[in-house]
Amino acid sequence: GLAATPALADKIKNPIAVFAGLDKITGRIFSFEVNIDETVEFGTLQITPRVCYSRPLTEQPRTDGFVEVGALDEKQAYHSIFSGWMFADSPGLHGIEDPVYDVWLTDCKGGKDIIKEKPVAAEAMAPEPAAAPDPAAAPDPNAPPTVLPKPKKKKLRKIPDVINAPLDLGQPQ
Repeated sequence: GLAATPALADKIKNPIAVFAGLDKITGRIFSFEVNIDETVEFGTLQITPRVCYSRPLTEQPRTDGFVEVGALDEKQAYHSIFSGWMFADSPGLHGIEDPVYDVWLTDCKGGKDIIKEKPVAAEAMAPEPAAAPDPAAAPDPNAPPTVLPKPKKKKLRKIPDVINAPLDLGQPQ
């Protein structure tokens, strides 16, 4: 009998994104799960996955997600620091590197919905030549950085109390 397997372009939509976070002060790595469209705090970072896709083991990349990350500065002002795709197979490509915390996507979980897509021909994937930059559209280098308003009050879930967590050096307490 033939098993029902997704076609090569098919992907699985998952309700949960799995991240790893590094606290550079203590050297500890935390693994945490976040529901799609839920915002969690990891230290001073606020992480919101918008979509998380996985694919069969025979395809590359196997896991990717669109993630928005913001940070609170010393004045408690919210700044968007990342909005884009993260790839679990290439964590260094689009991981978040903050002075104190690093965050990267490691997996997606819980998906059953297969999204059917047509395979893309190789010539359609070739990059288009870049247009010459418009000098009139260049940002003003003397302009102050854009400060985004803090998003509407959301229920934030804190990923472990990174700052006050005891450091486990494998020694009995």
